[in-house]
Amino acid sequence: MSLKINDFFTVICYAVHMTHLYRRFMFCLLIAASFTLMSCSGIKGYGMLLWGLPEKGLQDGDIVPVYIRSNISHVYVISVPETKERLEIPLWQLTDPQSYRKTKKTALRYAECIHQYASIKIDGLPVRADPVNTAKQVYRLRKGETVKLLYKGKGQTVMAGKMPLEGDWMRILTHDGTQGWCFSYNLSQFEIKKGGVVNDGQQSSEQEEKDTIIEGILSKTWYPDYYRSMIDNKRIDTSLMNASYCFAVDAENSKVTLNLPNIHESWPYAGTTKTGDAEYTLTGIPVKITVKSDSFIVVTYFDQNGKPLDLNFITLGENEDVTELVAAEKDRRVQEYKKLYAFGSDFKSSNYGQLSLKEDQSFSWKNYKLLVPSVIDPSAKSGGTIDIKYYLSDTLSSSYDGVLSFRFDGMNTDVNFLYKQEPGGLRLEDLTGASYNGNTVTTRGYSPLVLFFEKD
Repeated sequence: MSLKINDFFTVICYAVHMTHLYRRFMFCLLIAASFTLMSCSGIKGYGMLLWGLPEKGLQDGDIVPVYIRSNISHVYVISVPETKERLEIPLWQLTDPQSYRKTKKTALRYAECIHQYASIKIDGLPVRADPVNTAKQVYRLRKGETVKLLYKGKGQTVMAGKMPLEGDWMRILTHDGTQGWCFSYNLSQFEIKKGGVVNDGQQSSEQEEKDTIIEGILSKTWYPDYYRSMIDNKRIDTSLMNASYCFAVDAENSKVTLNLPNIHESWPYAGTTKTGDAEYTLTGIPVKITVKSDSFIVVTYFDQNGKPLDLNFITLGENEDVTELVAAEKDRRVQEYKKLYAFGSDFKSSNYGQLSLKEDQSFSWKNYKLLVPSVIDPSAKSGGTIDIKYYLSDTLSSSYDGVLSFRFDGMNTDVNFLYKQEPGGLRLEDLTGASYNGNTVTTRGYSPLVLFFEKD
């Protein structure tokens, strides 16, 4: 009886074992079948080309099968439809592989800009992370560089002063796969088809010439036009002439500077746009440039209230260095004062007190009460500094040696006197009511007060 029972259990165990083997066999058969099917098709999905491959007869917008994605080489392996040729393309050149139906749906987003590319009109045009002119820059485009237009987007209006620029925010793709937003005003749009390039928006030769002009204009440093008369007349006003007073565009460091005695502005440089005959605006900056010649421009600056201010600028000659000109003028003043100091340092007047000149161009003046308040302010102290910053007209230069500008401690303005070295003393003449042309005294004051100081 026990034998039969053992046989019974043996049969049961054998049956269970065979069932397990059968299941394993069927599982392996299923896997083998799957590999057989994959080896026949091998397609992982479908992607849409974002940038065409004209040498292979493929355009942007074409849907191609994808076989392999390599994250090591950063490429897809695709095939050219209706051929057995397989090739590698960069990951950025294709949309993410999906089913054919989903890829067709994805392609609809790019339909408006199918086959549309653009050439960049200016150097340094920024590509931004968002369609806003102040958004982070992700790329800077070169003039003449080609980009692929992907689709339009809604973004912040780009202004030139108080005027909105014409154009749209475009999602673009660069040749190295960078995507971002770029305003279309500085894009010259064209179409690429299998038959070649259709020129819809290339610049004319006249426009290219004008762009060459503006490139030349922006490569120079521009100084206020009044520098020219100062240099030609050899009468430098150091309060108005300074190497930092200029209009300049530093494309390399992406900076625009407008610096004058009463204007101190700087902005990030993002390119220029032609807005009229010989007129250009700086992208996103309240500045317009009107080119008069290769050495003369008018910069229209729009203040915070949108009020325009026209500023004339010139270029200087190769041998005209602003820093050297200012240094030479300061030296002239020092030499003029040294002549006066060598003539005498201590002077006295029975009516107007005692005047002492110091070698460092400081002074002390005591008992000048008869000059208060008509000439010297009551707040003035008994000392200060002297400058020789004014020139004399030809008429006055025959009668006087120059102009002394006294800056009394306690006063915010200068007290100016004509001066003349005479035998035995120093003659001063008050310039209250006198006429000036820039830094030149042209006429004496009306009924001036004349002071004579004897050498002490």
